[in-house]
Amino acid sequence: MTYLMAIFMGIIQGVAEFLPISSSGHLALFQTFFGMENVEEKYMLFTVLLHFGTLLSVCVVYWRDVLEMIREFFLGLAALAGRKERQDQPPVARRLVMLIIVATLPLFVMVFLKDFINQLFSNSLMVSCALIATGFILFFSDRLAHGHKNARNATMADALVIGCGQALAVIPGLSRSGTTISVGMLRGLDRSFAVRFSFLMSLPAILGANILEVKDAVESGFPMEELPMYLVGVAVAAVTGYFAIRLVKTLSDQGKFGKFSYYCWAVGLGSLLAGIFKMAVLS
Repeated sequence: MTYLMAIFMGIIQGVAEFLPISSSGHLALFQTFFGMENVEEKYMLFTVLLHFGTLLSVCVVYWRDVLEMIREFFLGLAALAGRKERQDQPPVARRLVMLIIVATLPLFVMVFLKDFINQLFSNSLMVSCALIATGFILFFSDRLAHGHKNARNATMADALVIGCGQALAVIPGLSRSGTTISVGMLRGLDRSFAVRFSFLMSLPAILGANILEVKDAVESGFPMEELPMYLVGVAVAAVTGYFAIRLVKTLSDQGKFGKFSYYCWAVGLGSLLAGIFKMAVLS
């Protein structure tokens, strides 16, 4: 590990995690074409920390929402316990918590498919096709979506469908943010709320995934002399993630979210042709 490598991986994590271009897809292609097969295993704790860095960037951008949601979560538990009078119409922040909980449920199904999903990382042709599919999702959702739903009137069915999109996006090459934002807009969510909901619902997804991995990551160990490099990478991931979120918000508000489709098509098609050529040479 070097400082340059830590900075590079931090930038890749921060940018690809939130721009609708699939961080998992890029990682899979890097592993295939640049001989990086052992990066995650060799630097397992570092990759976990990078995800916590991007989680921090979400908390910074949406800090008001996060604080209100935490508060309303515990107030909601108190109401369920009968300590407070229940309200027919819960506060917006508490309703947002409920929507995110419902949207997170489909991810539990994917836990049982973890081994199958991991095998897909080595299939560059499948990843390339998934990136191309992401491009089409972004292209059409940006043109067909004209909804006005927000946290007050979005339904639990909307949240569940968006959650299914998030679960499907564990396939490398399908962008989590791109899929969830697109599905949200197609379900009638306002553009701004679709982006906001997508990033807020990433908090339990990122946190839960890393809790499952942190034990193995700690046990894998790391040289203490590399700790400063790890911290630099985390800081870079958090900063680049912050600006990536801002960029997505701006482009979505301007109706230019679909611009990312051209990048996904270019990378997907390029890697698909490269994969076919590689197979032809090896055969």
